[in-house]
Amino acid sequence: MKKIYVHVKNKKYPILIGFNIFKNKKIFSFFNKKKKILLITNNVIKDLWLKHILNFFYSFDLKINIFVLKDGEKNKIIETSNDIITYLLKKKYGRDSLLVAFGGGVIGDIVGFTASIYQRGIPFIQIPTTLLAQVDASVGGKTGVNHILGKNMIGTFWQPECVLININFLSTLSRREYLSGMSEVIKYAIAFNKPFFFYILKNIKKIIQLNSKVILKCILKSCNIKSKIVAHDERELGNRALLNLGHTYGHAIESYTKYKKFLHGESVSIGIIMAARTAISLKKLNLNDFNLIIKIFKKIGLPVKFYHNINVDKFIKYMYRDKKNILGNIRLVLPIAIGKSILIDKISTKIIKNSIKLTCK
Repeated sequence: MKKIYVHVKNKKYPILIGFNIFKNKKIFSFFNKKKKILLITNNVIKDLWLKHILNFFYSFDLKINIFVLKDGEKNKIIETSNDIITYLLKKKYGRDSLLVAFGGGVIGDIVGFTASIYQRGIPFIQIPTTLLAQVDASVGGKTGVNHILGKNMIGTFWQPECVLININFLSTLSRREYLSGMSEVIKYAIAFNKPFFFYILKNIKKIIQLNSKVILKCILKSCNIKSKIVAHDERELGNRALLNLGHTYGHAIESYTKYKKFLHGESVSIGIIMAARTAISLKKLNLNDFNLIIKIFKKIGLPVKFYHNINVDKFIKYMYRDKKNILGNIRLVLPIAIGKSILIDKISTKIIKNSIKLTCK
C-alpha cells in the first residue's frame, strides 16, 4: 500500500493507494467507533461492491447506515444533497458524524458538498471506485453539484479526512468508463510532465489491459502531481487552475449535450483537442506536439471530434459561464508544449469559435 499526503493550510490527510487495501487493518484507524457513519453510494456500486465494503466495516464491529442514490450525472443536483440532509436530520446525525463517499466522481462531489454544508461542516472520507475519481475527483477537496445552466456551479472547498484508493474496484468498470478516466491521467501529463506523457504513450497497450504495475504507477503519478499543486493553491487562486486543461471546453460539451452523449473524460479529451487548436491558432503550440496530443488520445481510444452540426453560438454561451472567467472574458488553460500549460484570457471569440469548428470536422 502506497501513501501520499496532501498538505493544505489547516489540514494534512493521506491518500492510500493499492490492491485489496481493505484487508489492511491500518485502514480501520480512519473510522472512529464513536462516530455515526453514513455510507453513500449509488445503485450500480451497491450491486457490485457494497457487500465487499460492508464486510470490512462489520469485521471491526462498526455500525453503519447506507444511503443509495441513483447513478448518473443528472442526479448531481442540489435536490439530491437536500435528500441526504433530510435523512441525516431524521436519523439525528450530529457534528460528530462521518459521511463516506463510496463511488465515482458524482458521488464524491455530492457527498463532499453535503458534508461541507451539513451543520456547517462534518468530516467525510473518499472511497473512489472509478479511475477518474481515483486520479482526480477524490483528491483536493473540490465539491459541488450542477445547475441547469452550468456544471459545478454550486460548490465548496472541503477536504476529506483521507482518500482510500482500492485499485481492485477498477475491475468492474466498463471499458468505456475506464478509458474515460485515462483522459484525466493524460491531462496531467500534457499539462505538467513530459516524461509521464511518453511513459503513457509507450505503455498504452498495458494500460488498456489494466496491467497492475502500470496502472498503479499512473494513479500514483497523477495523485502526486495533484497533491503538490493543491498544497500550494488549495482554492484555485493560481496554478491549480491549470488542472482544468480541456475542462472549459469539456464542461460546455457536457452542458450542451445535457450529459447524455459523452462521459466526463470523453468530453475532456475533446476539450483538450479544442484547447490545443486554440494554442496552435495563437502560435503557442507547435504542430509536432499538437499531433502527439491527437495521437495519444486516438491510441487510448478516446474521442477527438465533436458533432458536425454544432450550433457554435449556443455552445459558446456555456463557456462564458465557466468559473475561471474574469470580467466576462473566457479564460482558457492551453497546452504550449508537452508537459507545459498556461492560463490565458482575452482570446478573441473568433479564434475560440474556429477551434470548436475545426474539432467538429
